[in-house]
Amino acid sequence: MTDPILLCTDGSEHAAHAISSGLALVGTDGPFVLTTVAHDPDPMLVTGTGIAGGVMSAGAFEEQTKANRAESQAVAEAAAASLGITGVEVRVLMGDPGNRICDLATEVSARAIVIGSRGRGGIKRALLGSVSDHVVRHAPCPVIITGPKADADFDA
Repeated sequence: MTDPILLCTDGSEHAAHAISSGLALVGTDGPFVLTTVAHDPDPMLVTGTGIAGGVMSAGAFEEQTKANRAESQAVAEAAAASLGITGVEVRVLMGDPGNRICDLATEVSARAIVIGSRGRGGIKRALLGSVSDHVVRHAPCPVIITGPKADADFDA
């Protein structure tokens, strides 16, 4: 089997546009792995901050983690269905998005990663971080980044 192309989504319109633009470049010959990263709840909700105690029980924390994963699974499955391509494998990851996407790319021996960039300026990117910046610097394979003004209607 051919090594897959990793398609990254957060469920936004921008991510759908990024995937469409990326597919216009790489074609629709798979295999493809579509992934999204679920947010881990903040552990300090249970442990507290040292001065204040936690505001969530361990059971409620676990339920929130499961709910985040289920929501992300639904987002990823909807994104995969909207592609119109059969046989797209869906993977939901947990943790830091940049690191987890690079880990998955290594695990599946991805031949490329398709990811969007919101086009934040230098200051916002420095303060908020950038998943696409991290991925392009740490990925084990080529990365296709589409910006907010990318045109998915061009001919590849």
